[in-house]
Amino acid sequence: MESALNQPVLVLNRLWQAVHICSVRRAITLLCMEHALVVAEQAGNFSTYTFDEWSLIPGGADEEVVRSVHLRLRVPRIVLLTLYDRMPRKEVKFSRNNVFERDEHTCQYCRRRFDRKELNIDHVVPRHRGGATTWENVVCSCLPCNRSKGNRTPEEARMPLLRHPRRPRWRPFVEVQFRHSYENAWRHFLDSSRWRVEMGEV
Repeated sequence: MESALNQPVLVLNRLWQAVHICSVRRAITLLCMEHALVVAEQAGNFSTYTFDEWSLIPGGADEEVVRSVHLRLRVPRIVLLTLYDRMPRKEVKFSRNNVFERDEHTCQYCRRRFDRKELNIDHVVPRHRGGATTWENVVCSCLPCNRSKGNRTPEEARMPLLRHPRRPRWRPFVEVQFRHSYENAWRHFLDSSRWRVEMGEV
């Protein structure tokens, strides 16, 4: 039961836009407070259910349930917030891995795609010349290109950038490789962007 309560649930706002991921425990709390509805897919169509309606639907043999003394509840996989209609204001955390994600694991100089362990972060304007460590001044580069460029600008090294670096927009996302069959129902609501969201409170 404990592991089921900690599994991820996709959260939609009132406009059916994906805004967050929470735990099953948090989703059930939202349902009990009547702040959310369960969203379930049947034959390609999505329907919504209140907590009481959802608790009356028997689960299939392959579906996970949570149990209490008086209740047996199918684990919800998607919930719809009944009052929240905004997209959360968030910024993508500046990190090495997120720079790799933004640049699609592609060296911005030689344009080849690499495994993460073969990549580095390069300052477009070198740090010793006042270049800041910001979204707008760092790019993904392979190790050979990073060494070749050295402490020069791309123009000085005659290594034009594939794309000029920009601060990415935040979007909800889960891993492209879906780990569980129930996450396939999430695809309908997810943006093509790939920025991570963490489990948290709604």
